[in-house]
Amino acid sequence: MDTSIKSKLPPGPKPKIPLTNLFDFRKDSLAFLKRIADEYGDIVHFKLGLYRVVLLNHPDFIKQVLSTHNDNFVKGRPLEMAKELMGEGLLTSEGEFHKQQSRIIQPAFSTKMMDHYGPVMTFYANNLMKKWNDGTTIDVLSEMVEMSIEIAGKTMFSIDIKKEVPEITQALEKITVLFKRISLPFSEYLLNLPLPSTYRFYKARTQIDDIIYRIIKARKKSRLDNGDLLSLLLNAEVHSGTKGVLTDKQIRDEALTLFLTAFDTTSLALSWTWYLLSQNPEAEQKLHNELENVLEGRLPTINDIPKLVYTKNIFAESMRIYPPIYIIARQSLEEFSISNYMIPKGTLVLMSPYLIHHDKRFHNDPERFNPDVWSKKNAYHQSRFDYFPFSRGARACIGQHYAWLEGVLVLATIAQYWKLERIPGNTVEIEQLINLRPRNGLKMKLSRRKN
Repeated sequence: MDTSIKSKLPPGPKPKIPLTNLFDFRKDSLAFLKRIADEYGDIVHFKLGLYRVVLLNHPDFIKQVLSTHNDNFVKGRPLEMAKELMGEGLLTSEGEFHKQQSRIIQPAFSTKMMDHYGPVMTFYANNLMKKWNDGTTIDVLSEMVEMSIEIAGKTMFSIDIKKEVPEITQALEKITVLFKRISLPFSEYLLNLPLPSTYRFYKARTQIDDIIYRIIKARKKSRLDNGDLLSLLLNAEVHSGTKGVLTDKQIRDEALTLFLTAFDTTSLALSWTWYLLSQNPEAEQKLHNELENVLEGRLPTINDIPKLVYTKNIFAESMRIYPPIYIIARQSLEEFSISNYMIPKGTLVLMSPYLIHHDKRFHNDPERFNPDVWSKKNAYHQSRFDYFPFSRGARACIGQHYAWLEGVLVLATIAQYWKLERIPGNTVEIEQLINLRPRNGLKMKLSRRKN
């Protein structure tokens, strides 16, 4: 061990009343983490119930965990409850099994497949607009979720999933609420208790399972092989050899994981984008000007992406302010050094894209929505850890380029013809669940643009 490294733990809150940290964290995790970072610095040690936790609040330290020494960290306990829903999918699996699954799935997000996905994304965005009426009020989140589910169903499973949308959204609402428990000690064991919420969780999971297994069964029967996600998973089952054989349960786990993360992430990012644009008319006008110049009234294609610079900047800035992943958790397999401290084995490490994205040390005037700053940055290939809406390193979101493509194409499609306006007096509150959601939806007024 380097003798210059101190053996003591980093500083942090040590409340006199037991479980104070836990209750404060559950009440408002971001406010709690910001407060202790402001008070104790960029490396903070504290207890959440029985668990030892370290918060890292600087890009250099976060890089050590997510990239430089990522082999020493697993997702660990925080995703035990997620496993109850998703099983051993790409989001929750570890080690060699995770690497094997990544190799199988990666072709579904190749450049070749993105060329196929683009027209699907604009088709469903255009379909959505056909239902809208000038002057009416909509729940933007519900609209974006419905559209993104249909896009995910078509791109990943090559099916029209429209009939299943109400069942899927209803089931997910019940499941999402249960994830409030995730910070509770032994929260994963609560699912073994005969509680009403537990009953609702398993009923909702069964609903989603039934849909996914029906899709798998129908695809096996049709023998369609078009390179989509389901084709890759089914072919792996047939051709990978003994070690890589995928059972129906494994296919279900991977298909469900990527399906849920694909539409949930993008629908939320788009919803927050419409909200931010409604508060920033100057940025909205710049967006309209670019769309008129580049597209001239036609639907965008993937070939237009390089020209839609400001459109991309808007989406990048939206995900800075409301990152899809607002807290990232890892658990250390062995003790590790960080700055002048030694962190024990088994410590839960928390990193927050939200806090970093809103830190004035790394982003000028961070509370201001300013897409222009991205003219000097590259949101797709930036290597620094001061912007990581999809995480970074070996466990970064495999579908982030899919999310970027859908976000830009849908934004370009809809914004040509519609403005989504804030409703005066309607307060929008953030709800911290698996991700940052607008509490009680996001009501906005539709206003048809006069081109």
